[in-house]
Amino acid sequence: MTATPLTFHDATRAFADGADTPRAYLERCLETISLRESVVRAWVVTNEAGARKAADASTQRWRQGRPLSPIDGMPLGIKDLLETRDMPTQMGCRAYRGNFPKRDNAAVWALREAGAVVLGKTVTTELGGAHPGPTTNPFDQRRTPGGSSSGSAAAVGARMVPAALGTQVGGSVIRPASYCGNVALKPTQGGINRGERQATSMSTTGIHAGSIEDMWQVAIEIARRAGGDPGRPGLFGPPAPPAARRPAVIGVMETEGWAALDDASKAAFEQVVAQLRAAGVTVMRRADHPMLEAFETSLLGVQAMTSAITGWENHWLFRNLVAQDADAISARSRAVLAMADRMTPEDYRMRLLQREELRLRHAALAPLVDALIAPASPGPAPLWAGDVPGQPLVARPTGDAVFNTPSSGIGAPAVTIPLTTVGGMPMGIQVMAQVNMDAQATATARWMLETLPPVAA
Repeated sequence: MTATPLTFHDATRAFADGADTPRAYLERCLETISLRESVVRAWVVTNEAGARKAADASTQRWRQGRPLSPIDGMPLGIKDLLETRDMPTQMGCRAYRGNFPKRDNAAVWALREAGAVVLGKTVTTELGGAHPGPTTNPFDQRRTPGGSSSGSAAAVGARMVPAALGTQVGGSVIRPASYCGNVALKPTQGGINRGERQATSMSTTGIHAGSIEDMWQVAIEIARRAGGDPGRPGLFGPPAPPAARRPAVIGVMETEGWAALDDASKAAFEQVVAQLRAAGVTVMRRADHPMLEAFETSLLGVQAMTSAITGWENHWLFRNLVAQDADAISARSRAVLAMADRMTPEDYRMRLLQREELRLRHAALAPLVDALIAPASPGPAPLWAGDVPGQPLVARPTGDAVFNTPSSGIGAPAVTIPLTTVGGMPMGIQVMAQVNMDAQATATARWMLETLPPVAA
């Protein structure tokens, strides 16, 4: 991995003095898309005419010294689960081909209000689930970019745009960011208004970006305009990116994925742990305190728990799609429907109780550690050549979310940073904080990214 991430926050100084313009910045993004899209395949559709018009308006505002926000003129991709008034929303699913509601998701509306340039819709896995789309990893086309925010992660990793919106229910923001070498924020549950995407209790809108600064600025500009989900206070934090802050105590979160982590990835993570200790940070592990051990114990089965909860909550949507057209969704999505069909309301209640216990165990760690760290994915992006006709479907074709489901189940903020490479491919490190402590997670992640040397294994 050698590409320098594309950033926006450091370009605005040139917008202000006239040395550069948002229109010229957009044209450079379009040139990169033209060069790389045939292989990466990150986009479903782009609106170049609309983007150029928006970039020209932004250029005028910067010229007059009146930008609407620090992200005025920033080209962005929008995951194709989120509605956009000027482009269709097809959700990677045959059942939604040609779906064009002609309205903006709350976060998309907020971005436009902040002056951002909505460039296009990025590929999602089918309905945000496990069935992959056509996108490839920007560092190795033989590998998955991750899912379900495949196109958003790949577009940022390929330097097509400085930021993009994704969504996460299990691991759909943090894992693809890890595979594509991005920073990303999966905020506190409900921290960013999901707009029409309110059907599931763990879905969260998040940000992929080439820098911590752009990541935070996009998130906070949305939250300042659209707030959080109904009944939620929305994202807390300063109007500018939080300053880097060294934590006093970091806890290691192993999860049930630790035992299966390959030796090279484990070694890379342990080098990060060693660097933290060398920088004066106290690092605690499960054997060091009974509350950490109790938390790790509560993580057993979390991946199955989150799958069951989300499967039940998506049950009627999937059932109705199949009723309309038996082939409307893939065999993978039909398997999720079959799992939900076997559940009862009592099963769902028991899963919710399991989730509540996990949340209490995590909240109890607040006096003990400033944040938790873990690999952001179980190693680098796996190879993905597609399903083989006549053989069973490949399990987890976009990678394993085992290190991501804890933050999704808890509803806690997680930030991933591209601090390690394994076999030349990116593997992120994630920082997880307490609920509503998104700024603290960001400050810790920024300090790690700015202070710790990159690790290659």
